[in-house]
Amino acid sequence: MLNGAGREIPLAIEGLDAVTPFDRKSTYGQFKNTERLKDRQQNPAQNKIIDSIEKAIEATGLRSGMTISFHHHFRNGDFIVNRVMDKIAKMGIRDLVLAASSLTDIHAPLIEHVRNGVIRRIETSGLRGELAQAYSYGWFDIPVTINSHGGRARAIASGECPIDVAFLGAPSCDAYGNANGTCSINEAPSACGSMGYAMVDAQYARNVVMITDHLVPYPNTPFAIPETLVDYVVVVDRIGDQKGIVSGATRYTKNPKELLIAKNAADVIEASGYFTDGFSLQTGSGGASLATTRFLREKMLAANIKAGFALGGITQQIVDLHEEGLIEKLLDVQSFDLRAVESLRKNKFHQQICAEYYASPENIGCAAHQLDVVVLSALEIDLNFNVNVITGSDGIIRGASGGHCDTAAGAAVSIIVAPLIRGRMPAILDRVNTIITPGHTVDVLVTDQGIAVNPTRQDLLANLKAAKLPVFTIEEMQEKATWIVGKPEPIQWEDKIVGVVKYRDGSVIDVIRQVKQGR
Repeated sequence: MLNGAGREIPLAIEGLDAVTPFDRKSTYGQFKNTERLKDRQQNPAQNKIIDSIEKAIEATGLRSGMTISFHHHFRNGDFIVNRVMDKIAKMGIRDLVLAASSLTDIHAPLIEHVRNGVIRRIETSGLRGELAQAYSYGWFDIPVTINSHGGRARAIASGECPIDVAFLGAPSCDAYGNANGTCSINEAPSACGSMGYAMVDAQYARNVVMITDHLVPYPNTPFAIPETLVDYVVVVDRIGDQKGIVSGATRYTKNPKELLIAKNAADVIEASGYFTDGFSLQTGSGGASLATTRFLREKMLAANIKAGFALGGITQQIVDLHEEGLIEKLLDVQSFDLRAVESLRKNKFHQQICAEYYASPENIGCAAHQLDVVVLSALEIDLNFNVNVITGSDGIIRGASGGHCDTAAGAAVSIIVAPLIRGRMPAILDRVNTIITPGHTVDVLVTDQGIAVNPTRQDLLANLKAAKLPVFTIEEMQEKATWIVGKPEPIQWEDKIVGVVKYRDGSVIDVIRQVKQGR
């Protein structure tokens, strides 16, 4: 037959699927706008802007029973989650699964949406504040599901957690959806740096709504999320408070106990056998972890050793080492402070990465599996080296799984840092309240009063003893803590399960039960 261009085209070609002849009426050939050549007005076909969040919700076809997602790069400065959920509630949409990468104090208004049935259940990496307490006290029928960062990325990519609509805040975006958070802090009021956790949502969600307070001319480059993944763009007054990006967790510590822990951790790295030129590292955002980076700098300078790359949430301390030439490259899934935000914008070897690249155990390139050393905090650790970072000594949910178990599993040496005694509570228990990271992936515990090595790592034990570091068995260290503060009374739990903790492969590693009130 003759196609729309006047060419003879067969309706079938051997070895190929059905042939669709060209048709001049196809909308795919209609984007050229001669009027725009005259007056330079924007072609509506090149504009994904929707007037409001409500209209964007309608355009996605969001219905009751679907799954929606958000990212947490604004942390406690986030305005997106509450704003979108309020709009959804007013539109009468209910029974949703909320699959946010993490939730914090500012998301307390979600309590009413769960109570009213707008949200059926929540999947996230962590909870804090009033929402966490509401779950801990058993207010809701369906428990919260806790995923690691790598586990969440794996679940989304595999279809285990299918996202119908992702609502993603973008510090800068153009009218066609190219979005990033690396814009200048002075230009964009909500610059957050890396959008690593949003990237995986954008890649796999059926519909993506980009919400921005800083619309820029096309094309917005460099971009974290390309226009090819974005369906709609909504411009609002504010998407977040930049001050909320910098939390207390990213502080410089002056605490003598934390400084001693940090010094011990740096000594362990130096003696581990992995402190060689080109080694890779990740350090957390807690006070002792941040200080470890500073002590490590002195050792790197003294030994003329440089790191090949640093991974994970990037902090000012890591940026300083990079700009000093001590760390060659930074792989950034989350910028923890404004110094990291600025570095990502200006340093060409500071690269933002998605959560799947960072820590998913099922993809063919997981950066966490390239780590030599990781330094991680803990609320509790037990005699089997299992680690809890999510429930406090009172049983209340107050933290996040994050990338803890992902990096502990991937690194050649996983180091847990914690004070031997926190307040009047020992850090080493017979059995932790909640397992986030299994003990077989933990190599060393570093405290202010000694170091314990997992018996499975006799190589590390020999190296640390040869360096004359204060090494004890974990049982000896527990005895020391018990002698000082005694054994804590066990938490009183109800039978009701309020949280389900998944390991990075999607298996359930523990459950969190309702705290018995009136203790």
